[in-house]
Amino acid sequence: MDPVVIKKYANRRLYDTESSAYVTLNQVADMVRAGRQVKVVDARTDEDVTAFILAQIIMEQAREKNILMPASLLHLIIRYGDNILEEFFEKYLEQVLKNYLSYKDAVDDQFRKWLDLGIDISQKTLESFAPFQGIFDAARKERADREGGGKKQ
Repeated sequence: MDPVVIKKYANRRLYDTESSAYVTLNQVADMVRAGRQVKVVDARTDEDVTAFILAQIIMEQAREKNILMPASLLHLIIRYGDNILEEFFEKYLEQVLKNYLSYKDAVDDQFRKWLDLGIDISQKTLESFAPFQGIFDAARKERADREGGGKKQ
């Protein structure tokens, strides 16, 4: 699927060329959450500003929650420059997140299999009691008769 092309205008407005409508940063974030790729280009220069807009979305969300990264980490990033930050994000963080998501999917899948297995075992266990069903029914009837008989007196 092709990315959604969004034009960023000088007045900070974002225009979704696919739906021919102006969108907010939250709507762009919703597109990404839904699995869509977005490409944001400056309307005047045609420069790709996708990373800037995505970072702005993250910063807005962090501002709302008053967290993003610990201040000590932000100090280190500023102190050692953007080269170290770029290398970190390109080489390590992306791979760590991909591995985490892959592991999470595998664990979720295994858990689903365990649940399915548990359901199968419980159904088979109940089926194995079928020969004794007459005894259980007779015991239930006897108890009901006793309780019913005691109430009439």
